[in-house]
Amino acid sequence: MTDPDVPAVVRSAVGGEREVLEAFLDFQRGVVRRKAAGLSDGQARRNLVPSATTIAGLLKHLAIVEHNWFERILTQQPSDLPAPDASFAVGEDEIVEDVLAAYDAACARSRELAATFELDHVVPQEELGQVSLRWIYVHMIEETARHAGHADILRELTDGSTGVLG
Repeated sequence: MTDPDVPAVVRSAVGGEREVLEAFLDFQRGVVRRKAAGLSDGQARRNLVPSATTIAGLLKHLAIVEHNWFERILTQQPSDLPAPDASFAVGEDEIVEDVLAAYDAACARSRELAATFELDHVVPQEELGQVSLRWIYVHMIEETARHAGHADILRELTDGSTGVLG
């Protein structure tokens, strides 16, 4: 249990609501990140399912999702984001190390922005009317965990690695 997100989840078992939400989101972020760790560019881009889903594509998509919910929606900053399907596309010139770095930067920015608001802070959202930071945290846990499962399957198909720590 050397990754900091793992003991944070354990410590949050008796923590407050915000600590629990942040710990679980960071844990799922770490799972996705660990699924890409040690892969070559070719392995991270490899299509193993009928869709265009790849481990590198999942990371790129999740970086965009982080930006969308924490920067565009929570702070109400205008942003040009790619269409949902395009968010999985990894350019020929993009390497997995850079995609990981972009994901790490997006997660760090999300943490920074969220820290400035209370969980009850409410913002407008075009499809739902309004959402709170609490709702954004829960949604991001769900979104990241769902894609962590996809990454787990892709990693198992790549080299047999399974589980949240590997």
